[in-house]
Amino acid sequence: MVSRRSFLAGAALCAAAPMINRGRFSLFARSDTKYSARTLDLVGRTTVIDMLGLLTLNYKKLVDWELDPQRFQAGDFQRLQRSGINIFHPAVGYNSGDIFRESSRDIQGWNTFVAAHPDRFQRVETVADFKLAKDSGKLGILIGQQNSSHFRAVEDVDRFYKLGQRVSQLTYRGNQLGGGSSDAGDRGLSEYGGQIVTRMNELGMAIDVSHCGDRTTLEAIEASKTPVLVTHSNCRALVPGAARCKTNEAIKKLAAKGGVMGMTMVRTFVRSTPRVTIQDVLDHVDHAVKLVGIEHVGMGSDVDLDGRDPITRPKKYDLDEMTYSTKVFDLAEGLVRRKYSDENIELILGGNFTRALGAIWTI
Repeated sequence: MVSRRSFLAGAALCAAAPMINRGRFSLFARSDTKYSARTLDLVGRTTVIDMLGLLTLNYKKLVDWELDPQRFQAGDFQRLQRSGINIFHPAVGYNSGDIFRESSRDIQGWNTFVAAHPDRFQRVETVADFKLAKDSGKLGILIGQQNSSHFRAVEDVDRFYKLGQRVSQLTYRGNQLGGGSSDAGDRGLSEYGGQIVTRMNELGMAIDVSHCGDRTTLEAIEASKTPVLVTHSNCRALVPGAARCKTNEAIKKLAAKGGVMGMTMVRTFVRSTPRVTIQDVLDHVDHAVKLVGIEHVGMGSDVDLDGRDPITRPKKYDLDEMTYSTKVFDLAEGLVRRKYSDENIELILGGNFTRALGAIWTI
């Protein structure tokens, strides 16, 4: 367990000594944002999982890191470590060209990167790897894809499992498995999609339906014998025009199967109003908890530590007044203020995804 004292001491090594003001703490020097001791304790002792957590949205930088891992410097690692996130699921979706080749390259790139930094990163293949990463001070990398078009045949599920893939979103847009949320029409889970679901269940690869259309989402949940995940989405009841968000019906079906929904911090999936903040994200947490219970809510921010919008432009994707490098602390602080118990906050920050993946990863 990491205490508040040791957590703050670690932050001080990376930046400057934290400022203390009547029981509230600044994580970094020259920061006006302060967090409660309870928030820091919670983040420090929890294995925090971001089920769509990106090391960087600068894909050129990411490719450079994969091709030449030594370009990833100590300062890059320290910044990620200070975020409070222990496990990153940095999945991307390839939708054009040779998707099989691009997905293979992506996973091999992650394998090369992790292998080049054994003192900093832990590839996550089993639930035991969550604790191993946390206890050793490493960051866990959970390999996934946001499009399953690289499964050209059922045998490819085995091929990519052996490469280390443990999560696969069935569709990004419509493909041979089913429909996407952006499709004009959703034909539902195809016969081939059902075969892929069956093989994923048998191997212990997690099924993600974040971008699936409504019909495909429901049919995939029904077809699966193990829990299904929504790694990054929100509640359509609070954003009625957002097809990428999930209906109450889908959230209930997901929960009934033991699944977990990771709440995203992308503006357009949080609220369709001129001003959108972390408080609106917390409203989605509240809605899902009231709908299906605390056991089915997690985090899937769908953003890196810098945000998606250039500073010089009006916000299109990012939340107002949000510093994404401290998003975990902002989420935890908000949950504290909304009177969630320590146990329930730990579930949202990582415990629920740990439990669900434990039920899925059978091998």
